[in-house]
Amino acid sequence: MTSLVILALIAAFAVWVIGIYNGLVVSRNGYRNAFAQIDVQLTRRHDLIPNLVETAKGYIKHERETLEAVIAARNVAVSAQKTAAGNPGDPAAMGQLSGAENALTQTMGRLFALAEAYPDLKANQNMMQLSEELTSTENKVAFARQAYNDAVMAYNNKREVFPSSIVANLFNFIAAALLEIENPAKREVPQVKFT
Repeated sequence: MTSLVILALIAAFAVWVIGIYNGLVVSRNGYRNAFAQIDVQLTRRHDLIPNLVETAKGYIKHERETLEAVIAARNVAVSAQKTAAGNPGDPAAMGQLSGAENALTQTMGRLFALAEAYPDLKANQNMMQLSEELTSTENKVAFARQAYNDAVMAYNNKREVFPSSIVANLFNFIAAALLEIENPAKREVPQVKFT
């Protein structure tokens, strides 16, 4: 009888640990899936940028430095995105991606400020369409980032609360990092000076 009670307690404990473990796995998969949505939107953003630069090239030929800066920033962002996609939630990868996307956002701001100075470019149908698509994609990135950050917060909360923290540490569930990309609506207007 006593051995039966002990076996029942061991079985209940095992079921409890398995339940916590499975909950952590589901949460981890949730934030990884949420990052996959960011990955899709960032890829779209990165794919639009070369077309935007090509459209602008014909109008702002003497602004080559800005166009090259946009392409360079895009290439760094694409590389950071690939690194982050390989390990979503990794603090170093998320920091690298965040920094690269913020730099890209700033250089794109300079490009759009230049475009304002060229009425023909501003009125170009292709430029208007690409700008509209990029704005739409920026909004989708913001929503996907929010969903990712919410999933990371839920996962981190689950792995840090007692008694889940014991199981999380036992099975090496590490903390996931948030993705903080500068909000384009909150950035400062870039200063463009013609000499």
